[in-house]
Amino acid sequence: MLEVDKEYSISEAAEITDYPPHVLRYYEKEFELEIPRNESNHRYYTYKEIELFQYIKSLQEQGFSNKQIKLIMNSPELLLTSDNNEIALTTIDSHSKIDPVQLAKDISLNLYTEIFDEITKILNDNAVNDTKKFEELKEEIINLRNELNSKERDVLICENAKLKMKVKEKSYEAAELKEKIKRMENKKGLFQRIFRRKI
Repeated sequence: MLEVDKEYSISEAAEITDYPPHVLRYYEKEFELEIPRNESNHRYYTYKEIELFQYIKSLQEQGFSNKQIKLIMNSPELLLTSDNNEIALTTIDSHSKIDPVQLAKDISLNLYTEIFDEITKILNDNAVNDTKKFEELKEEIINLRNELNSKERDVLICENAKLKMKVKEKSYEAAELKEKIKRMENKKGLFQRIFRRKI
C-alpha cells in the first residue's frame, strides 16, 4: 500500500509499477509528465506519480496505444474506445490539485461506509439465524418440558396406583384382623357362657 507522504526513489517506483527505470524515464518524456526532483536533481515519486504510472499500465492492458493514452491524459473528459471512437466523460482534471489529507479522509469514509454496511449485513444475517436458532431452542425446551411433565405424571400415576394397592392391602389386613378379633370375641363369649353355666 502506498504511503501518502513518502517519497519513493526511481528503483522503488520501478518495483511498485513493474516498469524498469528506463521505461519510467521514457514515459516521463512520452507523456510529458512533471516528475518532481530533489535538491540533488534526482527524481522522486509520490503516490500521485506512481498511481499515474499504474493508470497508464491499466490503459495499456486494455489495448490503448501510447498516443491514445496521451490524449486521454491531456483531455480527461474524453475516453477513446479500442475502435478509436470518442466517448465523453465527466472526470476530475488530472492537473487539478488533490488534497491528500482530504483524499485519505474520503477513502476512509467510503471504506468505513462499505465495511459498516458489510458488518451490518453480517449482523442482520446472524440475527436472523440467531433468532431462528433461539426459536428452535425454545421449541426444544418446551418439548423437553412437556416430555418431563408427561413422565412425571406417569411416575405420579404409578406411585398413586402403588399407594392405592397398599391401602387396599392394608384395608384387607385390617378387615382380616377385625374378623379375627370378632371370632376371638365370639370364642371368648362362648367360653364365658360355657364357664358360667358350670359355675
